[in-house]
Amino acid sequence: MKKTLVLMVSLIGLLAGVCPLSLAQTNYPNRPVKIIVAFPPGQATDQAARAIAQKLSDNLGQQFIVENRPGAASIIGAEAAAKSPNDGYHLFMGSSGSIAINPGMYPKLSYDPLRDFVPISLTLKVPFFMVVHPSLPANNVKEVVSYLKANPGKINFGSAGPGASNHLSSELFKSVAGVSITHVPYKGSPPAVTDLLGGQIGMMFETGPLVLNHAKAGRLRAIAVGSLQRSAAAPELVTIAESGYPGFETVGWAGLLAPAGTPRDIVNKLNAEVVRIITTTDIKDRFVALGSELISSSADEFGAYMRSETAKWGKVIKDSGAKAE
Repeated sequence: MKKTLVLMVSLIGLLAGVCPLSLAQTNYPNRPVKIIVAFPPGQATDQAARAIAQKLSDNLGQQFIVENRPGAASIIGAEAAAKSPNDGYHLFMGSSGSIAINPGMYPKLSYDPLRDFVPISLTLKVPFFMVVHPSLPANNVKEVVSYLKANPGKINFGSAGPGASNHLSSELFKSVAGVSITHVPYKGSPPAVTDLLGGQIGMMFETGPLVLNHAKAGRLRAIAVGSLQRSAAAPELVTIAESGYPGFETVGWAGLLAPAGTPRDIVNKLNAEVVRIITTTDIKDRFVALGSELISSSADEFGAYMRSETAKWGKVIKDSGAKAE
């Protein structure tokens, strides 16, 4: 009798450990799931989140609802997501800014991107294009570098502000190419592009929607793209990586995350769905016109990418002395 009782207690303990995972795997999700986005509606990360959320809703039979929590360089939304319950019903569409750049720009950040989140999958990459004013006598990366080296500090580059992704993209290029150019920060990219069109600044890194139409019209000259592969939005443009700087990559990106401690079977299920959505549906085509690419990965691949991006941009921030305003 005593042995039977011990066996029953042991079996109950074993089942107690197994059942939650089994139930999570078979029943998840059984109520609506919230995805926090740290940007306002319409921004690229938001658009990717909404497109994927709709497909997840269709495939899994529960609503995946996007909640926009913008502000403070995406810190507000990221902090809210990091402090959410780790039950699989609270997710975060993190970005290169909130995950890889903010730790270097804000030493007292209220969340730790690598500790407080578990990666699910990459979802989006938005390449930065190197564009110059037509008066700059250069048609390719090699000629740009030669001109900048012959005229150190004389060419200004614009950005959306100190620590913005396009500011750090230019700082990365300065470092690897060994050139000297002068930073002119703006309050957002549109006024910087306006001054680039007017010739007040000579070059900048910017996403496709703001510059490619100007380049096609001859008002700007697109030199190269910062992604590792050529962009579907402008396949004729070479990459900086293939122009003599192997491994050079400067892209904005987004990826689906969950609060640390979220059950692994839920993470695996969501990863499998995101991969299926992005590889087997036509939603990718919508983003090509925006100069973006929907992309998926394994959870481990995304985690490794987060770590490498954090290290890369942390070094750029430290070496350039970039400071948040």
